[in-house]
Amino acid sequence: AIFNFAGPLRPGLITPKRPVPSNIVRPDYADHPEGRSKLEEADRSSNPKVYKGEALEKIRKVAALSREILDLACAAVKPGVTTDEIDRIVHEATIERGMYPSCMNYYNFPKSVCTSINEIICHGIPDNRPLAEGDIVNIDVSAYYDGVHGDLNEMVFVGKPSEESLRLVHCTYECLMNAIASIKPRGLYKHIGDVIEARADQDGFSVVKSYTGHGVAEMFHCTPNIPHYANNKCPGIIQVGNVFTIEPM
Repeated sequence: AIFNFAGPLRPGLITPKRPVPSNIVRPDYADHPEGRSKLEEADRSSNPKVYKGEALEKIRKVAALSREILDLACAAVKPGVTTDEIDRIVHEATIERGMYPSCMNYYNFPKSVCTSINEIICHGIPDNRPLAEGDIVNIDVSAYYDGVHGDLNEMVFVGKPSEESLRLVHCTYECLMNAIASIKPRGLYKHIGDVIEARADQDGFSVVKSYTGHGVAEMFHCTPNIPHYANNKCPGIIQVGNVFTIEPM
């Protein structure tokens, strides 16, 4: 079969999955042969969970620890570094903090972090391709600790970016910040996409419709599913204690 590549980027070699010590608490899919989460597959709720008190503190802790790991990964980005090396840094930093790298074995994902370069929208698999001057790379760190997941990412310039890359990344960041600013109790989830697309339109960019933001905490992915485009049909009213990602692409 011939894969229809969207641009010049080609995959490199993928090294074996890195080991996780047995004392690290794992999510339910970690040792499943197909990486399936029975919790997620059994979840039929259309109402996002409301977290309070100690549960919220757990989520804040895993998010803060995950941010430390993301900062280490971003600091390693430079021309010549492979995304497999970034995976090593993320994996070791995650284990050092007593956490499990959430994306590892999630539906058989083979690595501890997602690294998406240039035309790769998301969920890129780290490999032995060296980063090149002018690349942009998204590093998506997720970790499981004390029964909850954290999930966050950042786009990084490799060396000096092109003017078009600067425009794209800065616009996407403003889409994200405008969306966050729009969040309020009793607001509608479907309006988040309106805010994002309105800002993208100002700079002549389109919004990816295939991937969404999502609920996260006790499960890696759950309701709400948050489209990033305008006039979407996402149901639901935002409540204090809902936990979710916004990931404009």
